[in-house]
Amino acid sequence: MKRFHALDVFRGLTICLMIIVNTPGDQSLTFAPLLHASWHGFTPTDLVFPSFLFAVGTAFAFVKDRWAGKSFGEVFPRILRRTLLIFLLGYLLYWFPFVKWNDAGELTSFPFSETRILGVLQRIALGYFFGAVLVYFL
Repeated sequence: MKRFHALDVFRGLTICLMIIVNTPGDQSLTFAPLLHASWHGFTPTDLVFPSFLFAVGTAFAFVKDRWAGKSFGEVFPRILRRTLLIFLLGYLLYWFPFVKWNDAGELTSFPFSETRILGVLQRIALGYFFGAVLVYFL
């Protein structure tokens, strides 16, 4: 399979920016463009999520050719499997390490009720799912 190098470089740069934004070190010394805009405004940090969704959407142009001639019944299980995998990975990464320290200083299990269902990877998974279904039918 032939790779589209520009898309790979764009993904790599987006992930590099994601790592820089998510691991700034000391919050009091963080460079201002590496913080999200409080409400109004825009910083380079606010480009990470849309850039990654753009890369996911751009990749559909290359997948569409492989889906040509296949029934939705053949394509849908792969779309659903990838969606569930990304969604569960995001959920487990948020929930990890499954334990936390309580106020008494004891290690307790992280309650299932306090987990974040719609994190960043989960939203990417949903965007992938709806985008893939739309691309198949267009």
